[in-house]
Amino acid sequence: MTDDDLTIRLTRDQALLLSDWLDRVIGTAEFDGLVNQDRAVWSPIHRIAGTLDESLAEIFMPDYGVRLAAARQRLLDEIGEFGLPPADDD
Repeated sequence: MTDDDLTIRLTRDQALLLSDWLDRVIGTAEFDGLVNQDRAVWSPIHRIAGTLDESLAEIFMPDYGVRLAAARQRLLDEIGEFGLPPADDD
């Protein structure tokens, strides 16, 4: 690593979910259109996606779906109400 490199630490659950999400959204018109507004962003996106793919043996395991679902649930439990739409106070 050079002095110009930056290290980002993710839990395994976070990495697994982010890898899956990137795999699903890269190549969609909505995502690609958003990124193409600043094409330079493709560089870090591809670096992150490639690093995740190289680092996560789980993505090649036969029980990947089960592992992914469990990781998703643990992360949802961890963040609680964050990101939910506000409740109507009617």
